[in-house]
Amino acid sequence: MDLREISFGVEIETVKRRRERVARAIQPVVGGEVRHVGSPACFDPWEVTDTQGRVWKVVADGSLINVPGHLRAEVVSPVLAYEDIPTLQEVIRAVRRCGVKVDEKCGIHIHVDARPFDGRTLANLAKIIYKQEALILTALGVNENRLRNYSKPVSDKLIRKIERSRPRTKDQLNRIWYGYHNRRPQHFDSTRYYGVNLHNVWYRGTVEFRWFEGTLHAGKVRAYIQLVLAVAAKALNGRAASSRKRSYDPQSARYDFRVFLLHLGLIGDEFKTARKHLLAALPGDSAFKRGRPKPEQQTATKAESPTEAGPHNSAGQPNWTCRRHARRGRAMDGEHQTRPPAFYKPRPVARPAGPPAAVQIRCPADLSGDEPAVTDDGGTS
Repeated sequence: MDLREISFGVEIETVKRRRERVARAIQPVVGGEVRHVGSPACFDPWEVTDTQGRVWKVVADGSLINVPGHLRAEVVSPVLAYEDIPTLQEVIRAVRRCGVKVDEKCGIHIHVDARPFDGRTLANLAKIIYKQEALILTALGVNENRLRNYSKPVSDKLIRKIERSRPRTKDQLNRIWYGYHNRRPQHFDSTRYYGVNLHNVWYRGTVEFRWFEGTLHAGKVRAYIQLVLAVAAKALNGRAASSRKRSYDPQSARYDFRVFLLHLGLIGDEFKTARKHLLAALPGDSAFKRGRPKPEQQTATKAESPTEAGPHNSAGQPNWTCRRHARRGRAMDGEHQTRPPAFYKPRPVARPAGPPAAVQIRCPADLSGDEPAVTDDGGTS
């Protein structure tokens, strides 16, 4: 399954503006009507029914304790397709323009449709996240409070149970997740506070990703959605997944995460912005695993390489070839090439232009350099 075929939904927590004002900021983007539902009272929901009949909600959120209750507003999108991401970005820009803010309590939750998953592919998902979790959490900048209370990492215990039981169905995974077969999961179950919340598979029919810090940057939200969809597609398409946890190396973190994103299929111009936002917080170099070489190192490398060609090596070998030929010769004779390779042919010496010089023929006497001897009859010999 392609990541563009997976449905999703988003929850964006905001503060500083009343829910009615946020709902009326959404309405010009999606069209339709705004109405105050008001029930249940604890959520005091406002709804915007767009031109396609989908309902965008603005509800209260009890976790936003830094502001009074009437200034807490969580935007809950309807079920969206990949093509709806630009509309969602416009909604985010609209609510930002109306004056809403985010603080350290605010977060973003992304839900992915769980219907295409079974027990095996959900286990794949848990193992993929478990393996790369240190890189993912660092790239997303998840704070300690969120990690400790609302977005806990995938537990070693869960992965051991999955590896031991090899679940094939959702019911088998249900027993692993809860410790028993939970046929009637409740909303505020204690197992929901994980970065990858599988409790929602049986409660709401979605896989919930709870890692993300609150933001009103439309490009970052798009990057988060594409990352989640790519991980889900990887789990759905793989026959199996490795659960060998990867250690976090600050020197190569940026390179390692870029390779992970490419393996997920986030390749090309379409995902260029996503890679930019997801790699921004990581140390290291995205193109060099051990860091980009310094200029002096590059110069030293270039200075050493001519010794391979022969003219400037320590053995004083003649300038009989170029670097390309030297590599071929080295491949034939090994690292310590001392003779010209068999294919080497010296270049002809360039001659000056113009008519050829006159050739002077000298007799043997001339070649000897002696004066000719005089015979008795007056001749020469």
